[in-house]
Amino acid sequence: MRMADQLYLSLWFPNFRLASLPAALTSVLRQFALIAKDGQTNSTLGRVAAASVYPIDWTESPTYQRIYVNDDRAQQSADTEGSIIENAVAEATEQLHDDMAYEFEMRWMLWTPEADSASCLDTAWRLEPARVRICGFGPDFDHNSYEQNGQIRVDFGLDTPWTFEGQDDEEIDADAAEHVRQNVEKLLAFTLSVEKHSGISSRLLWTESGEPLAEKLVARLQRVN
Repeated sequence: MRMADQLYLSLWFPNFRLASLPAALTSVLRQFALIAKDGQTNSTLGRVAAASVYPIDWTESPTYQRIYVNDDRAQQSADTEGSIIENAVAEATEQLHDDMAYEFEMRWMLWTPEADSASCLDTAWRLEPARVRICGFGPDFDHNSYEQNGQIRVDFGLDTPWTFEGQDDEEIDADAAEHVRQNVEKLLAFTLSVEKHSGISSRLLWTESGEPLAEKLVARLQRVN
């Protein structure tokens, strides 16, 4: 049984300059919002949930942080206006510095089994909000880590919704496999949308362990089908 792994998408842009970062972030966030809102009635899925700015490296406390109230009670409030992608990016990146990282949190809906289920067999599945962090890096942040992480990195969290690691093969039925496929389609739709519309020069979908997601997914689906 394999353990769950952290999943990332790294993006690089041609002839990139720090001044281009707000526009690049806005474009990537827009593509995410389009996929997140597709077929969903929850209007808050296209909004920024939180924004943070980190100096120097990840061990430092944020110099800027704002958490947005995105619910039905706040639809007409100034806070909700601030959570519009363009507004949130503009505010967080008002002061651009080479040694800072600019992180934006958003949500999308992924299929997940009931939390209290010990097995996937006969388990009820639900579409639940999942957090995604999209971060743009200044060239001097964290010892020039953008060279490996990309000028923008998308942190999807654990890869469990796409590989369902942590469950034995006999606990994965056809219904579970179908929900995993639907989650994968959403992941690929976002990746391809960014590639088509955000002007990137290259991208890399990778896991923290270094094991390719595609190989993990194919291996899992071959074992359960």
